[in-house]
Order: sequence, then structure tokens, then C-alpha cells
Amino acid sequence: MLRNREIRLLFGSWLAVTAVSCAGGCWRWGLPGLWCGAGCLVLGGLYALFTRYRYRQIAALCDYLAAVYAGGEPLDIRDNREGELSLLKNDIYKIVSILKRQTRQLGADKAYLAEALQNISHQLKTPLTSLFVMTDLLAEPDLPQERRETFLHSTTEQLGRIQWLVSALLRLARIDAAAVDFKKEDMALCALLQRSLTPLRIPAELAGVQLQLDCPPQLHWRGDLSWTAEAVGNIVKNCIEHTPAGGTVALSCRENPLHIALYIRDTGPGIDQADLGRLFERFYKGQGAGPESVGIGLAMAKAILQSQNADVTAGNWESGAVFTVKLYKQVV
Repeated sequence: MLRNREIRLLFGSWLAVTAVSCAGGCWRWGLPGLWCGAGCLVLGGLYALFTRYRYRQIAALCDYLAAVYAGGEPLDIRDNREGELSLLKNDIYKIVSILKRQTRQLGADKAYLAEALQNISHQLKTPLTSLFVMTDLLAEPDLPQERRETFLHSTTEQLGRIQWLVSALLRLARIDAAAVDFKKEDMALCALLQRSLTPLRIPAELAGVQLQLDCPPQLHWRGDLSWTAEAVGNIVKNCIEHTPAGGTVALSCRENPLHIALYIRDTGPGIDQADLGRLFERFYKGQGAGPESVGIGLAMAKAILQSQNADVTAGNWESGAVFTVKLYKQVV
């Protein structure tokens, strides 16, 4: 405590004032002046004890901060009493708790980034290996023309897969970085769904899957038409891939006071219970995923929808899987 320059100055001033008061009081009034000086000494001593107590409390806070800085878990030092020290304890505890929470979040983000990079490298490794093999085979001069055309077709498919993966990852990165300026434009749900289904009609026809649409023409929603159409298209594409030939993927819309619900149902085998909780995780491939599946389409759909006051959930119904997209109404 006495190492503090201000405390030494205050203590010296107090001693000087007390000494002058005692000497002057005794010379002027005698015994009453002596009692006055003694009172000054007692008050000064009490103030010194109180200051020492406060310094011990501050030292305890310093030790607490040093322990937290060394990696220890923050203890609850709040005492919920009045006073400057109590307020200081509460504020320090709040700040330390926030910093610890941010540290844990940064650790989780770092682990997620490492896992994402590992998944991306794994997804790129397979098509790149195939491309190297097919390139070596195409370099053989005595390769039959039929085999050459087959390898060229496979090479084009693998390059398209890599292009789609890189493009999808870039779009996801933009969404994560909040670098996408989602528009707020009024759109008819029918127009949105038609735009989502247009690029999927030929793949659905080749797979023998029928697409059905039931949406009242008066339904409207405010959002980004292009991004939302891509999100819905990814969900429909997933349903087509898991629906056997002769099956159906049906889209229907219903409105209530809170949101517009879009139901996407298929007549496939449904979603395994073990996959329901992880279906929208990035790079997660469920039990029925095909060999060409990357596990990013549904994750992108959820990210796009959640960035626009909407959400998507998955479940099963009596004849297959069902995805429920909720487009929440804007609050004015």
C-alpha cells in the first residue's frame, strides 16, 4: 500500500496536519486539544485500515485476472452488493466471461475451418486423381477411338464436378462473410418455384421422376429471387436423387398469419433417423447418398434461407421424405 506515491503523500499530509493540530490544540486549549489530536489519530488509523482492506481486495482481483490470463476458468467473483469494489468485480466478471466465450468460439471456428479444409481437399482429391489417370490414358497413341471418347466424356464430367464444388464453396464463403447483399423484392411464389424447377425438369425426366406443383397464385413473399430459387432448387434436386423411377416430387404452398410454408415431398425411401439431425451439415453425406454426392447442397440451401428471414427443416411422411421451408413474413 505504501508503495503507492499518492498514499505516501496522503499519509505524510495527514501526519503533518495531526501533529500541527495536536500541538496547536494543546498550547491553546490544553487537554481538550489533546483529545482532538487523539481523535485525528484514530480517524487516520481507521482510514489506513480501510485503505489496506481495499488494496487487498484489488490485489485479489489482480490475482484473479492473472489466473484467467494463465488459462484458468473464470470463477464467479460477483457479490451483488453496493459499492465501487462490488461494481468493479461484476464488470470484471462480465468482461472475462465474454472474452472466454469468444475464445471458445474462436477455437470452435478454428476446428471447423480445419475440418472444412480437410473435407474440401478430400472432395477435390477424388476427381483430380481420376483426371490424372484419364489424362495418362488419353496420351497413349494406340488408344481406341471409342475408349478415347469415353475418357473424354469422363474428364468433362469430373471437371464439371470440380467447377460446381468450387463455385458452391465460394458462394458459401460469401454468405458466411455476410458479403451477399440479399435483395428485398416482392415475388410471386409460383414464379419462384417455376424458376427453381426449370433447370431440374430434364434431369427429373431422365430419372423417371414426375414433378408436381400446387401453389396458389396470390401468394407473395419478399426476398431475393435468384438466391431463394437456388436454395429451393438444391432441395428439389436432393429429392429427385433419392426418388426411384416412377416416383413423384411434389411442391405445395400453404399460408398462415406468421409465414408461408413450402412443402417439398418425395416418394423415396425417406430419411434415416440417424441422418435427420445432421442432414444440413456441410460435407455430411447420409446413408442413402450417392457416390457423386458432396454433401453441400442442403447446407447451402439452409444458409441462404436463414440469411433471408426463412428456414428449412427435414422429416419423413407416410410415403417418403418431406422438407418444410418456412418463409416468414416481414414485420413492418
